[in-house]
Amino acid sequence: MPGLIRGVARTAVVAGTATAVSNRVSRRQASRWAEQAPPPQQAAAPPPAAPPPAAPAQDPIALLTDLGRLHDAGTLTDEEFAAQKAKILGQM
Repeated sequence: MPGLIRGVARTAVVAGTATAVSNRVSRRQASRWAEQAPPPQQAAAPPPAAPPPAAPAQDPIALLTDLGRLHDAGTLTDEEFAAQKAKILGQM
């Protein structure tokens, strides 16, 4: 019986030592890999939001036609008509 206990105790000591050494080697190796690993990349900034769509350009001919109707109907004075017409033509 004492031989059996001695054998179990020896096995426990050997196994414990082997486990301790193995854990130490694993930690040391993990530390080396962490030092060699490239730094983690920063999270990329999200792409900027797309600009809102521009208002559709109005047809200058249609605008001038509407302007002419307003002038003919007497809604716009000659000066207002001329100013708006010049503005529309200036945007072309």
